[in-house]
Amino acid sequence: LPSPIDLRGMVVIKGRRPEGAVGADDDDTDDESDDESRPPPQTDGKPPEPPRKYGVAPQLAKITLFHGTKHRNWDLSQNSPTHHMHSFSESKVKSLCRTNRNQKWTVYNQSHMTRTYPAGSRLDSSNYNPMQAWSTGCQLVALNFQTNDAYLRLNDGRFRENDGCGYVLKPSALMVKDEFTQIAPVKLSVRVLSGACIPKPKGEHKGECISPYVNVAIHDIIKEEKDSCTSYSTAQVNQNGLFPIWNQDRFFVFRAENGTVAMLTLTVYDSNVPVGSNDVFIASASIPVSCLRQGYRSVQLFDSNNTRNGAFDFASLLIEVKMRKYVAEI
Repeated sequence: LPSPIDLRGMVVIKGRRPEGAVGADDDDTDDESDDESRPPPQTDGKPPEPPRKYGVAPQLAKITLFHGTKHRNWDLSQNSPTHHMHSFSESKVKSLCRTNRNQKWTVYNQSHMTRTYPAGSRLDSSNYNPMQAWSTGCQLVALNFQTNDAYLRLNDGRFRENDGCGYVLKPSALMVKDEFTQIAPVKLSVRVLSGACIPKPKGEHKGECISPYVNVAIHDIIKEEKDSCTSYSTAQVNQNGLFPIWNQDRFFVFRAENGTVAMLTLTVYDSNVPVGSNDVFIASASIPVSCLRQGYRSVQLFDSNNTRNGAFDFASLLIEVKMRKYVAEI
């Protein structure tokens, strides 16, 4: 496969690339059979028509790099050419992880590409948790970018580590073929000290002073199959967004089982809202645990669109971080 440097400035096409470039005998449909939300076809008592198959123009097949194929078993997939790839819906991702076949999937992703995408039942264009797909080494984890939710903020933090160029190197632990290799859990301790220049929600210039607090969370994968989220919140600082000081005595302590994939999120909310209303999102930051450094750290905050424009230019948090790996007792 071409390297990321070779692909700069290019468009990679995924489609049908059958032998002879004219037939469509290879079933390359996406693996959506697990999507229970799909309604059955309306037949009105008549036998269903067989699915249509279309030929592929030789000119299109010639410029297509990745050939989509149906997944049957990992042994067949592993022996297929490296330009063959699979596409799975989010429910299929969960199913594959539940059946303890994710180790073979991880090995497959060391030489092949996998694309995952949201289920068709998400009519509100919400997003699924990308952590499971990342933990198996999937390279193309598609999300609904039109919806700025917590999972899209995770994705933004994941790819910001490489200066936002669009590529992030896969963790070395996902490139090891030894199934007995285990990742040592990480003990992460975080203490929120203060904030600076935290604006009103959506950068508004008018309105009441905010009463901010910080939600600190770890998004992780447990036992290679189950995504989890552990979170704690600081106390609120009444009507002070310019320079709120928490200076909490205790650390929030987390255990990251899969430190190569786990993400730390720091989310600032405004609690100065009418009674009965939900606290309002102000800003956040998502950071891979593997990129954290110990000591006192200034964390840049981003708005709901994952940008630092206007009122968010100087928004930040001051935190203290401690980390150590758990060592198994012998």
